[in-house]
Amino acid sequence: MDPYRQGQPGAPPYPSYPHMQYAPPQPYMHNIGFSGAPQSFGMPQPYAGMQHPTPYPQGYPPQPGYPAQGAGYPSQPSPYPTQPGYPQAAPQPQAYPGYPQGENPYESQQSSNQYAPPPQMAYGQPTQPSHAIKKPRPTVVPADPFNPRADAEVLRKAMKGFGTDEKSIIRVLSSRSNAQRLNIAFEFKTLYGKDLDEDLQSECTGHFEEVVLALMTPLPQYYAKELHKAISQMGTDEDTLIEVLCTMSNHEIGIIQDTYASMYRTSLVDDISGDTSGSFRRLLMSLCCANRNESYDIDADRARTDAQALLRAGELRLGTDESTFNAVLCQRSFSQLAATFREYESVTGHPFEKAIKNEFSGDIKDGLLAIVKSVTSRAEFFAERLHKSMAGLGTTDHQLIRIIVTRSEVDMEDIKEAFEAKYGKSLQSWIEGDTSGHYKKCLLALIGCYKP
Repeated sequence: MDPYRQGQPGAPPYPSYPHMQYAPPQPYMHNIGFSGAPQSFGMPQPYAGMQHPTPYPQGYPPQPGYPAQGAGYPSQPSPYPTQPGYPQAAPQPQAYPGYPQGENPYESQQSSNQYAPPPQMAYGQPTQPSHAIKKPRPTVVPADPFNPRADAEVLRKAMKGFGTDEKSIIRVLSSRSNAQRLNIAFEFKTLYGKDLDEDLQSECTGHFEEVVLALMTPLPQYYAKELHKAISQMGTDEDTLIEVLCTMSNHEIGIIQDTYASMYRTSLVDDISGDTSGSFRRLLMSLCCANRNESYDIDADRARTDAQALLRAGELRLGTDESTFNAVLCQRSFSQLAATFREYESVTGHPFEKAIKNEFSGDIKDGLLAIVKSVTSRAEFFAERLHKSMAGLGTTDHQLIRIIVTRSEVDMEDIKEAFEAKYGKSLQSWIEGDTSGHYKKCLLALIGCYKP
């Protein structure tokens, strides 16, 4: 257990789905996804949390790779929208921005489908209530109506006998949420006594197999695997470390650390510390502490003070005081950082990003820029990551797969829009030019550009 979070008051029973409180995670009963707040006025938006009763069966043993029931997590609300698949910290009573007396604007929209996830969360301006509530736009939404047994039968038929019906596999898996896919896997084993993952692995090949297996993995386990691969391979995949640790909330980082320790019997902090060095290692160590202030409040005086401190630590001195940049960017809330960046630009006449590019280089520069971009436009950050995975000679397939799988249930429509605005061509056209076969069709289906 992370010593920074152990024993904190208000720790809830361990739930397996955001904004719900119920039994520990069950086999095939987890959801994955990851949410990035849509941006307005250059600031990440807070959300209004919700609670719903569990839709899942009870009484199954805990899923390997998850912390034990009763593990403590930070009780403060987070300005980050929580990913589907992460256990939710202790709920905090709060009003829905723009609605009187805390009225839930989505209560009437709740589905009667027992497998449906909670409604999308509302987003409002951190500094004051706003009637203009914008939600992230996913490309994969839960199927309604949903019949997991019928889907299990379709998948069994697609893999039984000679040959494989890849089209049916893509049609089912790309049009169900991860929670629904894992319910399908549970029904599959109930009906046929076989693991759906194993059958899919034996019937699919290459990058298509990689996408399919990623779709069937709970998010904390998936990210733990990606981080372990980034550290344990020859050399270090710094891009993966940056993408994961620089964009997540305290709660999500803590869950990944617990999952990593359970899966690999070693500490994520120790593994990262042994595989990185210098200012970049100190940045990652600070992020692993999961101690960012996550309140919604903005302190204008603090923003001015931090902007001046960053200016003195960088552009107004010979050399750079990296510790000041590290302390501000790893401690302040995203709302507070947005105010600091605006104050910095008003004083210097240029964006804070330019200061980082002038003062830093290498991995530490990339890490700090990832934090800044997460504050100003998370959709654009992931659009840049997708472009980088396909630009130049060859394709970084594992990065392309990871982003599309994890963002498809969150804000892929926003990412597609940001991609085309920045690069002048659609994400669909880039994927079609860089991939082929069933792998290409599955990716296109996940971004809403192909219907099998």
